[in-house]
Amino acid sequence: MPQTDKLLLGVIVGAKGLKGEMKVKTFTEAPEDISRYGPLEDAAGTNRFDLKMIGVSKGLPVVRIKGISDRNQAEALKGTELYVARDKLPETEDEDEYYHADLVGLQAIFKDGTRFGKILRLHEFGAGDILEILPDGKSEKASVLIPFTMEMVPEVNLEAGQVVLDLSEDFFDIPEKSEADAQE
Repeated sequence: MPQTDKLLLGVIVGAKGLKGEMKVKTFTEAPEDISRYGPLEDAAGTNRFDLKMIGVSKGLPVVRIKGISDRNQAEALKGTELYVARDKLPETEDEDEYYHADLVGLQAIFKDGTRFGKILRLHEFGAGDILEILPDGKSEKASVLIPFTMEMVPEVNLEAGQVVLDLSEDFFDIPEKSEADAQE
């Protein structure tokens, strides 16, 4: 379920050492920023975590959390998602830069104003962001992946709650297999 007032900054992936240190997979631009925004919360908002960055292990930040002093306590937190209040994050620097949580739930429309669907989530596979859109009237199994590029999504209007899609006429066509593909 998307969080509109909170943003996911990281997930505790495991213990590191014997004194309660933990490795965290972060979703911040710089991994060490995970401790920069003050205390974080779990998804329910019932537990607060005051993180202190103490190092890096295999590219992941290693943190201490106030009140956690041994490996067993740290292991018990494995899988805990760490959220921050949306208002604690800085405004984006570029007008074409967005927090993923700001885009989830927006309506996707075509240039002519025809509604297409709603943004379910964004994916980062390394080659660029991908919007996962649920077309109106379809089940989540029928979601569509669209590259989040200026060519295909030329307009994002957060105030209006929508993005504009500019897809080629054959975007949804399935290519036919050639004879060479069929022989493989």
